[in-house]
Amino acid sequence: MSTNGATALSIDDFTRILRESAGEDEAVDLSGDIADLPFTDLGYDSLALLEVAGRIARDYGVALPDEVLDGAETPRAFVDLVNAALSGS
Repeated sequence: MSTNGATALSIDDFTRILRESAGEDEAVDLSGDIADLPFTDLGYDSLALLEVAGRIARDYGVALPDEVLDGAETPRAFVDLVNAALSGS
């Protein structure tokens, strides 16, 4: 269970954490439907995603190995990995 009381990470939660942890490219609108857009199209690199993963580890108690994160190329894939870890699957 996360420290914020949530049992799952939503795309909205992820987007908020992404903005807070890694900033936001002014040329990209994160308020739209970004779930299936590649992180590269959103202006984020692997270092930014490591920062997000660190924040999620602190807030949700879920530590994802780097090799698992490498396979998450979209926000939806990243959120799915976190939620799978939260549910224990």
